[in-house]
Amino acid sequence: MFSWHGSSACLRLDGSAVIGLERLSAHELSDLIGAIYDCALDPQRWEATCRKLADICESTGGGICVHDLRHVQSDQLFVFGYQPEFLEKLGSQYAESPMAAADVVSNIGDVSALSMDRCQLLDSRFFREVLQPFGLLDMIWFPALRTGGCIASLHASRSENASHYQERDVCLFKLLSPHVCRALAISDALDIRALRSEMLEKTLDGLVSGVFLTARDGRVVYMNQAAERQIKSGNSICLVSNRVSPTDSAARAALSKAIEDATRDDADTDISQHSVAIPDGVGGGYVATLLPIQGGERSGILAPFAASVAVFMQDPAQAPLMPGEAFARLHKLTGGELRVLLALSQGLGGTEAADMLGVTEPTIRTHLQHMFSKTGTTRQADLLRLLQNSTPPIRH
Repeated sequence: MFSWHGSSACLRLDGSAVIGLERLSAHELSDLIGAIYDCALDPQRWEATCRKLADICESTGGGICVHDLRHVQSDQLFVFGYQPEFLEKLGSQYAESPMAAADVVSNIGDVSALSMDRCQLLDSRFFREVLQPFGLLDMIWFPALRTGGCIASLHASRSENASHYQERDVCLFKLLSPHVCRALAISDALDIRALRSEMLEKTLDGLVSGVFLTARDGRVVYMNQAAERQIKSGNSICLVSNRVSPTDSAARAALSKAIEDATRDDADTDISQHSVAIPDGVGGGYVATLLPIQGGERSGILAPFAASVAVFMQDPAQAPLMPGEAFARLHKLTGGELRVLLALSQGLGGTEAADMLGVTEPTIRTHLQHMFSKTGTTRQADLLRLLQNSTPPIRH
């Protein structure tokens, strides 16, 4: 079923695979490779599969790192066995690490370990400042996918209580790396952006607001957990032919028209123009706010969902109409200033925020200066800290 041609492994007559000094039954190896290819159809399986890969080489941590060469930033996806502080440190220094340097010059699937002579592990600043303080001894990895200026690498690590990775461990990863690479490249759904969608879903599921992502024709392609609860309650909205359908006829027509307007090629990115009241008939209901997501940074981030419009369905009795609105009212921020603030609070830089909002960088800087004056702050970090101290619309 699976081809091992070209790998360093061999098969004994008794059906077992010999990898250095380790032995793995052909059945176990087949199951593991099958699990890798299962990830091609369901990316959510990557964390469990990374654990299996780490277990067979006696590793305590692992996952997939996506390094963005253009923006010099790294995301750790499907990771396990690491302290949050370590992941933060790794992300901040990954661009200067031996791992990043090796990935630039290595072929896809080439396996490396930090303890290899060429990496000069013990003499490296990366070892002293990133690994050693968190009790990590060694890391093994290989670049598995290159796309759009990004490199995705699968990695595993050992703690200081274990030994460095040996040739048998490298051979094992060499045996499995072609299958990981093929699984990640098997279809467009496995673009690196699809890996990032796993993080996005966790973020969306943390919102009190219902989030519906719709295609151009209004069909729902994704709902977060809050949206599913809103549909199940059935008081204000329901799904009809897989489209969000308010129970109030006027609201139903207004929402349909708003989605149609938001999907026009010349749609205005000013979300204040796309709000619809969704009454429940007994004095309550929701406020739906629409955001076009076909252009700029939003398009790339939400590409795995094939969505054109994000509909935020908020119950005014539960939380502010939009995240940060109470903060904006307190400090008399304009709608444009609030949108800039929320974009920056997501970790976007000035360039990315400008791209996401469809404005220029000078406009971002002008809004920042106005917000500094209104909030009594002088730095972006202080402004974001002030926002963070406000009550966010997420579940605890």
